[in-house]
Amino acid sequence: MTQQVTFYEAVGGEETFRRLVHRFYQGVADDPLLRPLYPEEDLGPAEERLRLFLIQYWGGPNTYNQLRGHPRLRMRHVPFVIGEAERDAWLRHMREAVDELALPEQLDKMLWDYFTMAAHSMVNAPS
Repeated sequence: MTQQVTFYEAVGGEETFRRLVHRFYQGVADDPLLRPLYPEEDLGPAEERLRLFLIQYWGGPNTYNQLRGHPRLRMRHVPFVIGEAERDAWLRHMREAVDELALPEQLDKMLWDYFTMAAHSMVNAPS
């Protein structure tokens, strides 16, 4: 009998998502377009929220739901003006972070397809 492996397990679990999200926020911290979208002084809370969300989304523990409830991604992002430039900057930093993981091609594609779809769906100020 074969056992199903979640995407979360296949990519290396929590440590992989910790590396991914930390690298992403290193890029955001120095980005003049994106940094203002994160009102907290320290990016740590945003980093934790994204990490927990991605862990849960990809089949890991549901800690995000326990702490914050349903993700409601679009609703949570409504207060921020997100146009095409912000989307593209977000994707650029996330691409750099994903590349550093050096995942097998199929897993990389699955992750990237999700990020691309999610980034496009967050745009609330089309040009």
